[in-house]
Amino acid sequence: MMRAGSVRHALIVGAMGTLGVASVGPAVALATQAATVAPVPAVVGNLLGHSSGLQPPTTLQCEKTLGIACFTVLQLRQHYNLAPLYAQGLTGAGKTIVIVDSYGSPTIQKDLQRFDKAMGLPNPSLSIIQPVGAIPPYDPTNATMGGWAAETTLDVEMSHSMAPGAKILLVETPVAETEGVTGFPQMMAAENYVINHRLGDVISQSFGATEETFPSADSLMDLRYAFKSAAAHDVTVLASSGDTGATNYKIDGSTLYSYRVNSWPSSDPLVTSMGGSELYANSKGHALPLSDDTVWNDGYGAGGGGVSEFFSRPSYQNGVASVVGNSRGTPDISMSAAVNGGVDVYLGFTNSGYGVSPGWYIFGGTSEASPLFAGIVAIADQAAHHDLGLLNPALYSLQGHAGIVDITVGNNSFGGVTGYNAGPGYDLASGLGTVDATRLVHELAH
Repeated sequence: MMRAGSVRHALIVGAMGTLGVASVGPAVALATQAATVAPVPAVVGNLLGHSSGLQPPTTLQCEKTLGIACFTVLQLRQHYNLAPLYAQGLTGAGKTIVIVDSYGSPTIQKDLQRFDKAMGLPNPSLSIIQPVGAIPPYDPTNATMGGWAAETTLDVEMSHSMAPGAKILLVETPVAETEGVTGFPQMMAAENYVINHRLGDVISQSFGATEETFPSADSLMDLRYAFKSAAAHDVTVLASSGDTGATNYKIDGSTLYSYRVNSWPSSDPLVTSMGGSELYANSKGHALPLSDDTVWNDGYGAGGGGVSEFFSRPSYQNGVASVVGNSRGTPDISMSAAVNGGVDVYLGFTNSGYGVSPGWYIFGGTSEASPLFAGIVAIADQAAHHDLGLLNPALYSLQGHAGIVDITVGNNSFGGVTGYNAGPGYDLASGLGTVDATRLVHELAH
């Protein structure tokens, strides 16, 4: 999870451009630690230099200079088998992906255009609204704002890259989300506004708070009204499961629980929980097949997963009751989230508090997984000629079908807390597995 003043579920590794060089060292927190929040990446390594060139680093360049792999979104599109969908005219056209972030980014419009030019993608319709109040002016020395700006950029660029024909609605809120309830009232009110005004088809949330940091179960339950409205209006809601495996942060936002915990909204039965997988490259820098994916656990972080403290097992998980017991289990689906195998993202803003200047960065974390899957959902909505709404019943009914690719290797132990092992079928490390987008879209749409 990201941890910088007020953002979480994303990790960022040094900046580098085509000729850039960065060194990877111990994880570095780039901001004064505040309560846990949603989109602020914990940065790994120190920036030694970067290029202002248009092209991002290649997999082989990252391996040579950073000692870790990186991928472009074009490689991710190939990995998840999206090309046949595009050939059929299925790009998410006519659908809107909603991205919800505190503060937003001061340069998101220009950054997306630069990202698209480098990737050969069409510029989408990107709209920005602030339905629950104007955000504070951007402060380039404020690490919290820098972290949320980075998260915003990741969310927008990833969702657009998967569904290049979909519109994007960036919803900015004026209070940074942290552990406990802080920031959530504004986020839920903003989402409810979007749903009631029928402004979007799928909502991606790259944030969350440990269930135990809420003052009471009631204080959490009082925030669920937006998800209930989404289900009633057939709007799909996704949430990142976290970047610290089977544990998560305490109210101080920097100390991990010494036992297994889960986070909300990922744990909500009305939300599709997005876990983390790790992709691998061969000697030529090409991503290996989906069947080689493992649970993300690369030393920088691990995919969140476990059972909920507050929510009982939903009916769609009755078939995996032997795994989840009487509780809601997460994640549901996993997608790319590893830092060692992170994705190239272009950031065009400067933030001295967060240690960012314009250039290409490598992102990991389940903040990446949620917007990636949001793009696939938008395409499925287009293919079905209607919004699919709550996906979980359909996803669990498709277990064993070609669209869901089982992940059977890895675990999400992290921070001294023993997590869960992946294995055949559903597990609390990878969920149902990852996806073959073309097959899954057609399975969901019919």
